[in-house]
Amino acid sequence: MSVLLPRTIHRREVLRGTLGGAAVTMSLPFLDCVLNTNGTAIAATGQPIPVRFGTWYWGMGHTPGHAIQDKGATAKGIGFLEECQALKPYEAYLNFFNGFAMPLDGHSNYTHFSGWCASRTGTAPAKTNEIPAPTFDLLIADAIGRGSRFETLNVTASGMPRACYSARSTDSRGNAEVSPVSLYARIFGPEFVDPNKADFKPDPRVMLEKSVLSGVAEQSKDYVKTLGAADKARLDEYFTSVRQVENQLALQLEKPAANDACRVPPNPAQETKQDEARVARDMDHVVETHNVMSKLLAMAVACNQTKVFNMVFTDDFANVRRAGETYTHHLLTHEEAIDTKLGYQPLTFWFNQQCSNGFAKYLDTLSSIKEGAGNLLDNCLIFAGSETNYARVHTIDGVPLWLAGKAGGRMKTGYHVVGGADPVTRVPLTAMKIMGVPLQNWGTRSLQTSKVVSDVMA
Repeated sequence: MSVLLPRTIHRREVLRGTLGGAAVTMSLPFLDCVLNTNGTAIAATGQPIPVRFGTWYWGMGHTPGHAIQDKGATAKGIGFLEECQALKPYEAYLNFFNGFAMPLDGHSNYTHFSGWCASRTGTAPAKTNEIPAPTFDLLIADAIGRGSRFETLNVTASGMPRACYSARSTDSRGNAEVSPVSLYARIFGPEFVDPNKADFKPDPRVMLEKSVLSGVAEQSKDYVKTLGAADKARLDEYFTSVRQVENQLALQLEKPAANDACRVPPNPAQETKQDEARVARDMDHVVETHNVMSKLLAMAVACNQTKVFNMVFTDDFANVRRAGETYTHHLLTHEEAIDTKLGYQPLTFWFNQQCSNGFAKYLDTLSSIKEGAGNLLDNCLIFAGSETNYARVHTIDGVPLWLAGKAGGRMKTGYHVVGGADPVTRVPLTAMKIMGVPLQNWGTRSLQTSKVVSDVMA
């Protein structure tokens, strides 16, 4: 008589196969079979589901008086005004921070640079484009990022690889993935380089046409047989999501219809306002790219391919425009007149609103992925911020910041935190402490602090 022993399922289980002559891999999300009965920890080790850290960036800040209702002191409850209405359904996952100061210690305010650099490195730059210290996401990656396939993943919907706000130093600034197709190939492509052909890579067209699911079909059939009903349904949901994204990406690879009116203009010797608008991306393209890349990034995070990730919606100069308009978001913040009835710049406000909508969509994507007893956002901490407060006058004191997610129960949510002119570095330090980075203080000179925001720490 033979006895069939149940197959041990490892939490880092991956499906491997070949597609178009190239190796493909499919990492898997946390299934019930690797978790304890409460869905809160990994059964084999007793370790809790890992908490991941991400950042989300948008350019040009917000519209004071029309984004979040002012408060005189830190308290529970966030007053979402018209610009940020899309975020209201996620209040139970959010903390909003404002009223924090960003002292520059005598250095100039290098517009659309000093704000993000000082808040992410803890040091005011002495000159434009200087990144004087590592950004805090990398300090978190140093503490928790080991053991994942990617120590960090950087992506941007802006279309510019250098629109990445993660850096070790001035000369070691990260490049972000700008193409959803490239990100897809990176996530599902080979884990090794073919020694017989060092430059061989999977063809995204073949991958999207046939689907990575085809490449791992045989192994997935055997794997599914070992699962219970709930995990089979969870895996089917995951495979369906992968195929939906592949279908979206396949459309991007199709040749567009001919357009006789479309002509590539000559490259001007000197950039003008019209030139900036010409090379800018339309906001609808940014939104579409962001939505697809968010799904891919969420899959990578859910499958433990990375524990630290950075998403950029629009860059620090907000080089995006509305379809049919000439001026970019950035130019509008300076040149658009304030509507006397509304009390703000209407087109600029529209862009700011699109940024809030984008952040809401990002949170929705993370929260839609079931994980253990909750969802992926329950086990993430997301730091979201911009480089300025009110872009019209380049203010950097009071830059709007968010912390989102439950961080595996380590963060309390639903608070509006008023900084009282304390250094803005209190917020990143709080994030680092929540993520377990062994720091007592952070920042330099006037930005140095040892004071966390205890109101939001569980």
